[in-house]
Amino acid sequence: MSVRPWVVDDGLWTLIEPLLPAWPQKAPGPKPVDDRLCLQGILYVLYNDVSWQLLPLELGFGSGQTCWRRLGRWHKAGVFEKLHHILLAELHAADALDWTRACVDAPHPRGKGGEATGPSPVDRGKTGSKHHLICDSTPLKVITTAANINDVTQTLALVDGIPPVAGKAGRPRRRPDALLGDKGYDSNPNRRELCRRRILPVISRKGAPNINGLGKLRYVVEQTFALRHHFKRLAVRRERRLDLHDVLVSLACGLICWRRLKKVRP
Repeated sequence: MSVRPWVVDDGLWTLIEPLLPAWPQKAPGPKPVDDRLCLQGILYVLYNDVSWQLLPLELGFGSGQTCWRRLGRWHKAGVFEKLHHILLAELHAADALDWTRACVDAPHPRGKGGEATGPSPVDRGKTGSKHHLICDSTPLKVITTAANINDVTQTLALVDGIPPVAGKAGRPRRRPDALLGDKGYDSNPNRRELCRRRILPVISRKGAPNINGLGKLRYVVEQTFALRHHFKRLAVRRERRLDLHDVLVSLACGLICWRRLKKVRP
């Protein structure tokens, strides 16, 4: 039997359904497509990178236009960002988040144009974007910028963008003990700011040998990007609208957290 990753299992739907905005009772037009089917249509596009117009109607998702509009509606309600925060709290409660260190990196997915795109310095100047990521072994925060934005400029934005993660008694956690980065993040002002936030900067300096053993500690960021590549829609940025691209990134982060939570739950 073929694997259908776009099918939403009952456990995940139990978390998502309360976050969805209610449909107006007296909305004009025909009865709207069921939310769960629309979500599965969005996941089909996210996993397979098909055009919204080519979404198979025979699978019952509704048209691509229906799913695309529903995605925009859910983005305004912050559905998938809330889902990501809930799953981070569940992982924290299960001791599945490693706060001893977080890693940063930024690959260059190509783009078709739109907001937050620019000439890529590593792809012959072709239009593209960057996904700046901070993670332990699960994504904590992702920021999309043009491909020609230097990695170092987003360091503090990534750190400050980590949401307060509840799940245990006491104040929510939102700061790792140390931040690991390659030479692209070398900046003395950033080091001072990280220390002010009580975060130990472990970042290689330009012109000096790499910190011994840093690569073994930073493997988790490469692993997280590998998990992101399961979502083919994010390998090449198709959405010209930055808000719709970012909501797909948030959904992918939530799905990565959900997979990990299923592994660690007793």
